[in-house]
Amino acid sequence: MDRDIYLKIKSEMDAKRQRAIRIAKEKKEKAFEQDPRLQELEDQINMLALNTTKTILTTTDEIKKQIEQENLNMKIKNLTEKLENQLKKDGYKKEDFLPKFECSKCQDTGFVKDENSNAKYCSCILQKVINESYNEANMLRLDEENFETFDIGYYSKKPDKEKYGIDKSPLENIEAIKNLSIKFCENIDSDEQKNLLFTGNTGLGKTFLANCIAGKLIKQNKSVVYQTAPILMDKIVEYKFSQKKDKEDVSDYKKIFDVDLLIIDDLGTESMNNLKFTELFNVINTRILNKKKIVISTNLTLNELYKEYDERVMSRLIGNFIICKFVGDDIRLKKKKLS
Repeated sequence: MDRDIYLKIKSEMDAKRQRAIRIAKEKKEKAFEQDPRLQELEDQINMLALNTTKTILTTTDEIKKQIEQENLNMKIKNLTEKLENQLKKDGYKKEDFLPKFECSKCQDTGFVKDENSNAKYCSCILQKVINESYNEANMLRLDEENFETFDIGYYSKKPDKEKYGIDKSPLENIEAIKNLSIKFCENIDSDEQKNLLFTGNTGLGKTFLANCIAGKLIKQNKSVVYQTAPILMDKIVEYKFSQKKDKEDVSDYKKIFDVDLLIIDDLGTESMNNLKFTELFNVINTRILNKKKIVISTNLTLNELYKEYDERVMSRLIGNFIICKFVGDDIRLKKKKLS
């Protein structure tokens, strides 16, 4: 992991964590200031909790200890109910005063415990490092581009086989692709789940749907590298020809093969040569062999892909990918006309 990138992200997370804690504290203080009864009840609960601890530590008679502890616990329960009822009257819930962390798993600390109670990096910070390392601009739009915001209303309901080359209408087609994409996310760990190849003209939602998949999988604690084909291939070639490879370079290169999902956008826009053909095949083939999933999007048709790429690459695409053909009219142009 790149230390500079890690320190930058960790600093940002620490600031977000402290801000969330401060906002929650200020909200609670304001509510308690407006209704002093809330503070009185909480003080009583805290005092009883302290007494419970003292009883457990100082009482040697086990029967007496148990009776005292049960009495104190009952008093705490009653006071807690009174506090919650008073909060409800004031228009609050106790959850309102808890910090709203960006990551509920690690509470924005960047660390969680494994099954042996050892600290390990949380998936959220690992994904942030991946995004920063690959300068993935697309990943910045995940809050806007997800399955919930994917609007299929722009696709025509009218079938036109002569125009689109399929029997379904663009609307029926995109609904099927969306469902396939959701199923892909649900079955990401299944060896039986094939990869996805999105083909079709620009402006039909390929990149948007790839973002939907990325966002959903990140929420499932999966790691994702999302990169355009030209930048990805340049990074790989640069790594291969680099005389001096530090740990960060090796780590970034390994991520291409190790992350749960690799998304290659705009395949066919890169300038190819024999070395890049070999490296592209190596990436696709290695991930297939290791049961690691891939989503590829391209503006090229299958026939055009056959002209651009050799038989080795195409055999992997045809044999190990579900081909999703996007059809319809340019959504971006439709949105501009309506705006």
